[in-house]
Amino acid sequence: MRTIDTIQIGDTASFSKTVTEGDICLYAGISGDFNPAHMNAERAREGMFGQRIAHGMLSAGFISNVLGNQLPGPGTIYVSQELRFVKPVFINDTVTATVTVTQRDEGKNRLKLETVVVNQRGETVITGTATVMPPKKA
Repeated sequence: MRTIDTIQIGDTASFSKTVTEGDICLYAGISGDFNPAHMNAERAREGMFGQRIAHGMLSAGFISNVLGNQLPGPGTIYVSQELRFVKPVFINDTVTATVTVTQRDEGKNRLKLETVVVNQRGETVITGTATVMPPKKA
């Protein structure tokens, strides 16, 4: 577990995952989002991307993985997240979520982090900024 006193501006951590059809189906079931862009191949072919896409929030969830498991890590509390969805994620894309510490406020126990998700081609699919409360010192 990392606390604010051990985290420095510029610290970074990442998580990679290949997005499968199963992931998309499970996310739809959990969230209730059965948009045809995600679930119906025929309808998706007629859409702007020409094929099914993953839910944007599924990919954004990989940012949460990094924050809760690595940087800062277990016990971290999300305060806010700003997201911009730049490109779609398709079935079998491998995406990497990376967070980088950009600001520290020890008095308020807050960190601001740049959040970026890229695909296997190095294309940015999500950009954003998160504010979190790391675990307090023991």
